[in-house]
This record gives sequence, C-alpha cells and structure tokens, in this order.
Amino acid sequence: MQYKCIPAGGSQPCGPCCLYRGCAYEGYMQTSQQIERRNFHHLVLEVTWFGLSLAATSRFLSVFAIRLGATPAELGWITSLPYIVLLGSTALSTRWRSRFPDSVKAIFWPSLGFRFVFLFPALTPLFPTHLQPAWLIASAALAALPQGISSTIFVSIMREAVPEERLTPLVSLRTIGMNIALGIAALAFGFWLELAPFPLNYQIMFLAAFAVALLGQIQLMRVRVKPAPVIRQTGQQSTASPLQSTVFQKTLFIGMIIHIGFFAILPVTPLHLVNSLGATEGFMALFGIAEIGSAALISLFTARIVAKIGNRKMVGLSMLVTALAALIMATAQSLPLTLLGGALSGAAWTAATIGLFGIFVETTHDVPAADMTRYTTLYHQLIFVAAFIGPMIGSNLANGGVNLVLVMACGVVLRLLASGAVLSIDQIWGWIPPIQRARKAYRRL
Repeated sequence: MQYKCIPAGGSQPCGPCCLYRGCAYEGYMQTSQQIERRNFHHLVLEVTWFGLSLAATSRFLSVFAIRLGATPAELGWITSLPYIVLLGSTALSTRWRSRFPDSVKAIFWPSLGFRFVFLFPALTPLFPTHLQPAWLIASAALAALPQGISSTIFVSIMREAVPEERLTPLVSLRTIGMNIALGIAALAFGFWLELAPFPLNYQIMFLAAFAVALLGQIQLMRVRVKPAPVIRQTGQQSTASPLQSTVFQKTLFIGMIIHIGFFAILPVTPLHLVNSLGATEGFMALFGIAEIGSAALISLFTARIVAKIGNRKMVGLSMLVTALAALIMATAQSLPLTLLGGALSGAAWTAATIGLFGIFVETTHDVPAADMTRYTTLYHQLIFVAAFIGPMIGSNLANGGVNLVLVMACGVVLRLLASGAVLSIDQIWGWIPPIQRARKAYRRL
C-alpha cells in the first residue's frame, strides 16, 4: 500500500513516507511521540554498539603499540596528535552541516569515517616493522578528522531527535549502556588477546570492533528528525571578546590545567604497567574494568556532591584524588595494587569532567544566544590544545631516558598543582591586577 504523506500544518503531500515528526499517513498514523520513542531507542543502541568497539582502541591500542616496539614519544603522539586534528576539524562542522537538509544526513559520512579508527590498526602488520608505530599515529589522526565534524553534528541530533525534557534521561541511559558495553568488551578482548597468537589476535579484535561499530552506524541512521537547514546567525553579536570575561577566563584556565595535569602521564601509565610491572592484556582488561566501574558509580553521586560543595570544589578535590591514584600506581610493587589506583583515577576524572562542564554552564548562563557559539568554540579549542600538550610532557620525559617511576611522580606533582590552582583560583586571579599594574609601570620607566 502506498501512503499519502502530509506534513503537519501543510496541505500538499510531500511524497514518499518521510517518518518526520508530525506526518500523517492515509490509512496509518505515526505520531511524533512514537518517532521520539524510536529515536530514543536507536540512540541508546548506537552508543551501546559503539561502546563494544571502543574497548579495542581505548584499552588496547597503546598496548598494541608497546608490543610493536613504539617509543614513549610515539605513544605520546598516538594520544595527543588527534586533538590537534580535532582542533581544526570542528571548525569545519558548520560548513559541512549547511550542505545537507537535516543533521542525520549530514552525519552519515563523518560518522562512518570516524569508525574507521577501528579498522586502520588492523592493517598495521601489513607495513614494514619500522613503520608500524608511525602508521598507528597516522591512523589515529586520520580518524580524528571526521570525528570533529561528527561529534559537533551529533549534539544537534540529540536535541532534534527527542524532546528537551528527555535529554537528561537519554544521556544517562547512553552513559550506562556505553559503560556496560565497554566493560564487557574489555574483558572479552583482553582474554582473547592472551589466547590467540600475536599479531593475529589484535587484527581480529580490531576487525570485530569495526564490524560492531557499523551496527551502531545503522542504528544512528534510523533516527528521524525534521529537515532543518542551517541558516546564518541573525542575532546581534557582541563585539566584546569572550576572553574579556573574568569568570570565563577562570573557566578556561581550570579546563586547561586539569587536562594538562591528567593527560601528562596518560600514555606513560600503560607503558609503566606493561614494562615495569609485567602486565598482560588480561590484566589491562581488569584495569579497564576498575576504571569504568568506578566512573559509572561516581556518576550516580556527582549531583549530590555538587549540591553540597559546588562544581569548582568537586573539580579541585577530584584532581587531588587523581594525584593519589598516580602515586599508588607509581609506587606499587605488584599489579593488584594498581587496580586501586585505576579505580580512584576513573572515578576522580569522571567527577572532574562533570564538574568542569557544570562550571562552563554556570559561567555562560547569561551569555546571549548569538554569542554562545564563540564561547563554546573557544572553550573546546583550548581544551584540545591542553589535551595535546599534556601527553607530550610525560612521553618526552620517558623518551629522554627518565625512569618511568619518576615520570609518574612528575604526574603526581602536576595533578597536585592543578588541584591547588583550582581550589585557589580566586586568589590567583586577585594577583593579576597588581602584576599588570607593575608591568605598565615598568614599561613607562
């Protein structure tokens, strides 16, 4: 049977059944509530499939690079280079989105391209031995180009696919689904990698992750939204720079220092566990479970913590806990003890990122809608810069011959400094005007 499709508020048929909200069919009625429920379902399934794939790269890509003989500097580039690519690709998202009638159509190619991050590492054994670490760096950077566009457009899809009052439940359920899937996949992949011969075990894992990621792509393409072409901003934009806002300056400073402090030893941590303590893929899977489980647990209590002490204190104290986690992992003489460090690290960093987002929302609450894009873009760009700088610190120290335990200790110091800076941000900013006056007086002299 061929249905006659009439858009809401219109009188002319729009052709084949489009399944957009508000469409009425002759002989069949599909309400907007039904479509929104299906969108909710598809978006949860999409991130669940993606979580199963993500374990391959987030938990084992660095271990794969170590097995291939990657240097600490190369491990740092694998972690940090994608953030520089993201810095540029996010700027292209608005132009890319304007080429399509709706967000779902716009995200197809970027989302598909990003999922090749799981396929590219499977090709590594095809390269000469001395080029294999370089290919892993290149593959991570190549996938980051469509990722920047995809992640920006996906935020719009979330808002267009479900009502605003259901966004919070959707985000919560997506987080739970991804963490459960990530934990299951991390265990399964970890034990598979120990059973099968190297490098065939990694190749099969990455190929399986890519196949599962395509299932998530199918779910994403089933989301239905109204056509909403991007139009030029017509609101009156302020001529003032976002950097002229003191409270926003503090937000940017907090975001940068906590990312530099946390990411400084991120690529060195698996190197320390594998080379110094003899961790296997199976143990790395358990380490990932400790991080993921604690992250999911703390996310249930962050709202209560914020209500009692506020976002800024939660971020500062969380960075203090990440320093403690790094200290435990640096001084541990046995692998089981590092699981405690992993659990503390996962919980504390999750709380810190949630608190940072809360600070950003608070400081931009009164920003006009016409200026919000500039604030958001600047915020993300500086976070990407910090996420690029951080890994280079620890990896270059390790590459220079510094003992891995000492490198981990440097990470502890950086995280302590970040914690202290966040907790005393008002006092730090109070020193800036006298310093500026002193510089002006010096120039006059």
